[in-house]
Amino acid sequence: MTVTGSTLVIAPAPHRRPPRAPGPYTRLFAHAGTRAFTAGNLLARLPMGMFGISAVMMIAGQRGSYALAGAVTATGLAATALVAPWTARLVDRYGQARIAVPATLIAVLGSVGLVLCVRTHAPAWTLFASYAATATTPNIGGMSRARWTHLLRDSPAAHHTAMSFEQAADELCFMLGPVVAASLCSAVFPEAGTLTAAALLLTGMLVFTSQRRTEPPPSAPRAGRSPLRTLMPLLALFAPLGVLFGSMEVTSIAYLDARGLGAATGLVLALQAAGSCAAGLLYGALRPRALRTCLIALTAALTLPWAAAAAGSLTLLAAALLLAGMATAPTMVTAMSRVHALAPEGRLNESMTLAVTAILTGIALGAATAGTLVDHLGPTTPYALPAAAALLALITSRLVRVSGTS
Repeated sequence: MTVTGSTLVIAPAPHRRPPRAPGPYTRLFAHAGTRAFTAGNLLARLPMGMFGISAVMMIAGQRGSYALAGAVTATGLAATALVAPWTARLVDRYGQARIAVPATLIAVLGSVGLVLCVRTHAPAWTLFASYAATATTPNIGGMSRARWTHLLRDSPAAHHTAMSFEQAADELCFMLGPVVAASLCSAVFPEAGTLTAAALLLTGMLVFTSQRRTEPPPSAPRAGRSPLRTLMPLLALFAPLGVLFGSMEVTSIAYLDARGLGAATGLVLALQAAGSCAAGLLYGALRPRALRTCLIALTAALTLPWAAAAAGSLTLLAAALLLAGMATAPTMVTAMSRVHALAPEGRLNESMTLAVTAILTGIALGAATAGTLVDHLGPTTPYALPAAAALLALITSRLVRVSGTS
């Protein structure tokens, strides 16, 4: 109201814009306890991209043998494939905090033991034994996804957003982890990467498991409901996706090195992870697509690096890897959602760990195959392998009928 002379005038209220509705990620982290367990999750997840390269740089630097370094890390990967599903089964049955903390302590002791064995020039077999102990590292990504599934069991749209965030977090940590590890090993001292990764893993796991109100309750598995049998069609899909990842990395490293551009390798590979990270966050705000649709887009996108490499253009290759990365995240989010949908009751962590094991197996196979192709055919032709792996995943999805969206 305003007064003009002796007249009282009622002025209209100023126009105010209605408040903007909160976005999907704002709503996601409005749930109590989610920010705290996510902080611990990210701290514990970053070392997953650090341990391998840290071990290679430390062992090769101190022992002067990349063959030994590669054999030690390969042994650790094989041990993880065997041990991780059993650790996840115990997590499902007895609870995250009760199992994850002691399992993490064993893994950290294995990392510290590896450092001591390398520093003291202990026999080579002690390196293998120490690094194999790190196989008890819990699947922190799987445990975080299990928490979201527990919290959002009545909200499919929010669950899709959470799974997209988790995939973006995977890409971010695997993009930053090797960079941090390489910087520590080269700029500080060779063991700095492994020690830092172990400290981050333990700290993050303690923060994560301390958030008890968001922890899903333990669940005794029902007899006769083996996740391996239930998920076998999906595992047949995850294996070629792993081949895709392993072959793309090895081929890109070889291609850039052959052209004297080895210094650009980290940046070029980071573009692929950055594209996947960005696409994962964007996909979380959109309606989920059918898995078959995602695989068709992925197969098409993976022909681009092959064409760019054949053209001999680093700029085109970088752009192609960025686009290929952007097609990867929706596929992984949707495929992991199928794991959630098909996992037997009380076996969610074990089911997701089996999926990760299938991916790791594919990565190892893809890396070895790509290396052989590089030696025999040069560094350009092997770019056909990731596209072929994506096509195989697409064909597999049609044969085993796992094309649902959630």
